[in-house]
Amino acid sequence: MQLPNFKKFLIEKGGLSEKEFVQITPFIRTKKIPNNEFLLKSGEVCSHSFFVEQGVLRFYALNEEGKENILQFATENWIVSDRGSVFFQEPSTYYIDAIEDTLTVLLDEEFVTNVVNINSRFRTQNEKLLQNHIRHLYKRISLLIGASAKVRYLEFVSMYPDIMLRVPQWMIASYLGITPESLSRVRKALAKENFKPQ
Repeated sequence: MQLPNFKKFLIEKGGLSEKEFVQITPFIRTKKIPNNEFLLKSGEVCSHSFFVEQGVLRFYALNEEGKENILQFATENWIVSDRGSVFFQEPSTYYIDAIEDTLTVLLDEEFVTNVVNINSRFRTQNEKLLQNHIRHLYKRISLLIGASAKVRYLEFVSMYPDIMLRVPQWMIASYLGITPESLSRVRKALAKENFKPQ
């Protein structure tokens, strides 16, 4: 099974050695999600976190008018999940679907336990990743509440440098909490300042 991104992730972020990665390969399960197909729908219990080996996922909710509010994109090397649904085994109020054909690695407590049995440091590393995710969520909430559209957009470009050509503009606007028209104005203003996304 060729999972170069996941292998690199576990070695660099999880503290595993090459030999230990080989040892955990029997526990690795993957799932392919075709473009526009769902990984999770509102009302279902989310049983895994999903590491994106290849592709793009989006994590979103629908408001009372049926409008999408995108909370997260997940490209290669990102992890996405409804952690509340996983932990409390309650139906999710969110959706996860694929914007491109996507290959994910399924992560759950059984997988973590199997890895910890091979490398005890992995649980600590996994906890650090979770805390880092929470830190980013706090920052995102703060930006949505108090930052200008321009600042939100610049933060988005910094966080997702490889996604601009892979995601429709209206989805980026949804993530930023602004209208597509406002996004267009921000981009035009930045273009005048000779700003170019990396």
